[in-house]
Amino acid sequence: MYTLITAAATAEAYKLKNKLDSNNIILGDYLDLPAFMLASANMIRLPNPTSIAYAHEMLTLCLDRQIDRVYAMREEEVALLKEAEQLFTEYGIKIVDSP
Repeated sequence: MYTLITAAATAEAYKLKNKLDSNNIILGDYLDLPAFMLASANMIRLPNPTSIAYAHEMLTLCLDRQIDRVYAMREEEVALLKEAEQLFTEYGIKIVDSP
């Protein structure tokens, strides 16, 4: 299983990645990322939180990528994912606020 850290365009995401010290970490962001970064299997584009179906898009992404833990680093992501936390929990996915 994998851990997803959002806000890959920020230094905080990389600090958390180093702190967790795991090989099973995927970084993702909904903001534009350079193509060379997205070429890595450990870097993905995330759904935009302004999407009406954001929580469901994130759930689908987590299920497709075998992600069982999500560290949401931006406030708007945290708020939306916490609203749908019960749905994620039903699928064994834990939503973690940014540290």
